[in-house]
Amino acid sequence: MTQTAHPPRSDRTEGRGLTAKVSLGRLFTPVSTEFLLIASTSLALTIFGLVMVLSATSANPNAPFEGALKQGIFAVVGIPLMFVVSRVKVAWLKKVAWPLLIGAIAFQLLVFVPGLGIESYGNRNWIGIAGFTVQPSEFLKLALALWVAAILLRKQARLGIWHHVFIPVVPVAALAIGTVIAGGDLGTAMVLVLVVLGCLFFSGVKLRLFILPLVLGIAGVLAYALSSENRMKRILAAFNPDDCDYFRECYQSTHGIWGMANGGVFGLGLGNSQEKYGWLPAAANDYIFAIVGEELGLIGCLLVLALFGAFAVGAFHIIRKTDDPFIRVATGGIVVWIIGQALINIGVVLRVFPVMGVPLPFMSQGGTALLSVLLACGVLLAFARTLPAERTDKVAR
Repeated sequence: MTQTAHPPRSDRTEGRGLTAKVSLGRLFTPVSTEFLLIASTSLALTIFGLVMVLSATSANPNAPFEGALKQGIFAVVGIPLMFVVSRVKVAWLKKVAWPLLIGAIAFQLLVFVPGLGIESYGNRNWIGIAGFTVQPSEFLKLALALWVAAILLRKQARLGIWHHVFIPVVPVAALAIGTVIAGGDLGTAMVLVLVVLGCLFFSGVKLRLFILPLVLGIAGVLAYALSSENRMKRILAAFNPDDCDYFRECYQSTHGIWGMANGGVFGLGLGNSQEKYGWLPAAANDYIFAIVGEELGLIGCLLVLALFGAFAVGAFHIIRKTDDPFIRVATGGIVVWIIGQALINIGVVLRVFPVMGVPLPFMSQGGTALLSVLLACGVLLAFARTLPAERTDKVAR
């Protein structure tokens, strides 16, 4: 009988040990600086927002903690989802761009279903589900950014030809934005226009092709604003506050400025806001930044701006370092959405812009808005995982 020679036991276990080391090495591969920057600022802004929502809603005598509790539920759901989405492959995001946009538009159309859609202050942009108020247009922002990036990716070699740039981007985007305008939400429609323009800008289209959609977007927003007497009064009140009616057009913006002024440099202290006691409408929503200024002063406001600035730096580094046009365009649309919306909200509070009903990302009360922003951050983290981690050693060992 012939006996088969077996390798020594040490040789047989050496291969398994090597496999285990390789697997663990892939699992614990260090992430890029952009990943850490975006993840940390997103978590910091979310936690900061929960604290401020709790402070702003504590003045409600009937349910002082209900708003903060609902916001906390969406944060508990959204933060893990952000890290789950960060593990999604970029190739999969390219494939599902069309289904995501179609699903988001169909979801937005539910606001017009009788008995399901909810109208507030002339805007019909919400639906009621299981005791929660959901704003479908928030998910439309992320879906539109991914869809435009996927479309422009296929047209990389033809971005110098105008009809290849505009079709189908402009008609489909106009349809998506039109569903929001039909509900009367001008602020969200403006943010969606910014998403499309941001994607076009970072796609590398020629400037003359970018200017035309920019002009069309501005003209459309102005035409829609001029069609309503209420919107015109709010716009004129922002540029001529001395002649507006204090009890109507100027009431909210005036109390927002008063809250910022009361805070001074160091603020009145966390929880000591006076404007939240029935004086400032939407204190926990669109005017949460005024509560930050009143309770935490100029220092608190600068901290919020610094966190948004660090978030923007991380996103722009992804745009600069990536070689994938899809990642560059989608990141551009998302960062223009989040940072642009933050600047609009802060500008409204500071009375630079008219009241538009645009929330402050991460911080304003609104579970749908928080969830959509955290999902968008998850997409950015997935993009950041494709970047090589910075190495301190120059020689590979």
